[in-house]
Amino acid sequence: MSRNSYLFTSESVSEGHPDKVSDRISDAIVDRFLAAEQESRVAVETLTTTNKVVLAGEVRGPASVTNEVMEEAARNAVREIGYEQDGFHWQNMDVEILVHGQSSDIAMGVDASGNKDEGAGDQGIMFGYATNETASLMPATLDFSHRILKSMAAARHSDEVSDLGPDSKSQVTLRYENGKPVTATSVVVSTQHGADVSQERVRELVMSHIENILPDGWMPAADELYINPTGQFIIGGPDGDAGLTGRKIIVDTYGGAAQHGGGAFSGKDPTKVDRSAAYATRYLAKNVVAAGLASRCTIQLAYAIGVSKPLSLYVDFHQTGNVDPAKVESVLADVMDLSPRGIREHLGLNKPIYERTAAYGHFGREPEADGGFSWEKLDLVDALKAEF
Repeated sequence: MSRNSYLFTSESVSEGHPDKVSDRISDAIVDRFLAAEQESRVAVETLTTTNKVVLAGEVRGPASVTNEVMEEAARNAVREIGYEQDGFHWQNMDVEILVHGQSSDIAMGVDASGNKDEGAGDQGIMFGYATNETASLMPATLDFSHRILKSMAAARHSDEVSDLGPDSKSQVTLRYENGKPVTATSVVVSTQHGADVSQERVRELVMSHIENILPDGWMPAADELYINPTGQFIIGGPDGDAGLTGRKIIVDTYGGAAQHGGGAFSGKDPTKVDRSAAYATRYLAKNVVAAGLASRCTIQLAYAIGVSKPLSLYVDFHQTGNVDPAKVESVLADVMDLSPRGIREHLGLNKPIYERTAAYGHFGREPEADGGFSWEKLDLVDALKAEF
């Protein structure tokens, strides 16, 4: 039985959060390999802690991407985030690289040979989701959470604000009526700041971003605005808490409003269906909702390692559909080749476009001219409308 009135919450974390620093470094390594050779295979994890970065994983790519190149990519990523602190500094941090060649057993299953098409880089299930409650067709709770932190980061990078540090988190709770968001009931923002910055100043700075992002009339009561509720946040980033690649998968996707498969995205080249098929399911779900076939749509794909065809395709409209979801499943399989190779070619994924995805969500972004966020395009809408 569906509920008409309820509260729902999503969180986001900034590019300076220790897990997001790790995600960005891992994706920077992916981009270096793909820029040098489009068919590179990369699976690199990153650990960050006090003035220390550790890279581990397996790769197959050009010899030009040396340990020195990977170290440079890690330092550049940390510098661009803005870490020049005693406990974590892009110049002073120690970078340890424990990256080796890809397993021949994995390569045998993934590579195309003879009559065998390229197989999936791993087994697994992937989910995509879209909802018409925002212009980006994303859950409003996550959309607002991301946008508050992106706004704060933009101010920090422009030197408009020097009092705040790179590490921050947000959380937005909305009241839903008849399945639609109508107002915010609470907002939480914790942000790193300088040692000489008062909490009154932090609150003043953060409030302006919350007010600019939430729709008119949606601000919660003053006692439901929690800005740095612990009292201070001076020690942050990897100096305050160790970071690991792939620990913020709900932030990366739908903020808990939809299902998530088992795998993270960052650090993986697009032969890994954890990443590419999750992008494909978002792409299909977004086009289904934009075509007016449903108000909400979840799509699941499943794969076996080394096998090119998906094992299953499932569509759920959450009782908001205008057409038969079984027919949509058939149509989607016709409008897009859902093999790993088909997904990569359709969305143009063999490009160095991943470092930019590491913070503020992989979905709900604008497609970019160089192929970035291609899975956010709405180029299947006309074809879907024609079928129905």
